Amino acid sequence: MRSPCLSFLTISTYSCSFLSDNSVGHHSRMSRSVTFQTSFLHSASCLSRKQRQLSKLFLKAVGKGFGTPKKLSFPYTGRLRPGQKSPPRKVPASIPRPDYAKTGLPPLNSRAPWDIEVHSEEDLEMMRISCRVAREVLDCAAQHIRPGITTDEIDEVVHQETLKREAYPSPLNYYNYPKSCCTSVNEVICHGIPDSTVLKDGDIINVDVTCFVNGFHGDCSATFLVGNVDEEGKRLVRTTYECLYKAIKICKPGVSYNKIGEVIEDYATKQGFTVVRNFCGHGIGRIFHTSPNVLHHRNNEKNGVMQVGHIFTIEPMINEGTFKSITWPDRWTAATADGKRSAQFEHTIAITDSGVEVLTRRIESSPRYFWERESDTLEF
Repeated sequence: MRSPCLSFLTISTYSCSFLSDNSVGHHSRMSRSVTFQTSFLHSASCLSRKQRQLSKLFLKAVGKGFGTPKKLSFPYTGRLRPGQKSPPRKVPASIPRPDYAKTGLPPLNSRAPWDIEVHSEEDLEMMRISCRVAREVLDCAAQHIRPGITTDEIDEVVHQETLKREAYPSPLNYYNYPKSCCTSVNEVICHGIPDSTVLKDGDIINVDVTCFVNGFHGDCSATFLVGNVDEEGKRLVRTTYECLYKAIKICKPGVSYNKIGEVIEDYATKQGFTVVRNFCGHGIGRIFHTSPNVLHHRNNEKNGVMQVGHIFTIEPMINEGTFKSITWPDRWTAATADGKRSAQFEHTIAITDSGVEVLTRRIESSPRYFWERESDTLEF
C-alpha cells in the first residue's frame, strides 16, 4: 500500500503499495508539493526541516477520512461510491506500536532504491513470525467474505484478529490512514478504505493486511470472489495470482529487480490484461515501506539486484482495461480510469541461499482459491 517509489533523483509517478496516491500529481498545487515530498519516503538521504514541513503537508492533505465524502460531483469511473466511514478502531495500550502510530508520520527513509538492507538471520526469524500472523489474519478475513457483509465489518474482523495475536494493524494511522486494512472492490485498484459499502453477489474484493509484531511488519493480500462471479472476473483473478506466482519463481540471488516486471507484464499482456504502473512492491522489515522499489511492469530502473537477506513484497495489480488510475477525493482510494475491474495478490518474500522463501505463504488451514481442490498441496 503507497507513494512515489523511485529515487529522489528521479521524481516520478510510481507509488509504493501503502501510500496515498497524491504522487500522481493531477489534483492541485498541493498535490504537486506532496509529490515532491513523498518521493523521499523510500529514498531520501537527509531529513531537512523542509522535508519535515512537507511531510506535515502530506498529512494535512490526506486527512482523517471520516464520515461521508463532501465532493459528491467527483467523476467516479465505475459503479462504486464511498460509503459512511466509522472512526478508527482502538488498540489497547499493551500492544507494541510502530513509530508512526501516534503521530501518523513515520521517519523518512534514507535509503536510495538500490541501497537495500541485508537482513540478519535474527531479522528473518522475526519476519517469519510477523508474516505468519498476517497470513492468519488474512485467512480469517477471507472466511467472512460473502454477499451482504460490509467492508467495515471485514475491517473489524481484521482488527480484532490482529489484536488477538498481540499485533498492531500496520495500516492504522500510517500517514493518517483511518482503518486497519484495505478493502478494494471491483474497479478499486488498491487502498480502498473500509466503510458501509455492502458486498454484492458477483463482486470481487482484495483485502490487504499488514501486521506489526516484535518490531517487524508482515504484509500480504489476496483477491476473493463474492458469491457468483462471471467467467471474465474469475479469469482476471486467476491471472493476477499466476502473475505473482511466476514472478516469485524467478527470484534468487543475482536476479535484477526489474526482471519481476518483465515476467508479470509479459504474462498479463498475453492474457489480454494490463499492469498498473502507478503502484509497486517494496522492501519491508522494521520499516513498513523501504527499498527496493519492486515495479510490476517492464522497466529499466536501477532498483538493484537480489541478494541473500533481502526481504520485499511483490504485489501485482492487474486490470481488465486501461492500466491508468484515478484517485478518489479521500486521497487514498485508487480506481481504474475506465471503471473496469482490477485484482491484486501480494506476498512478502525473502531471498535465501537456495532461492526464495515465501514468508506469507498459505498454511494448511488457509482457504483454497476457486480453481484449487481441497486435496491440492498449497505451494504459496
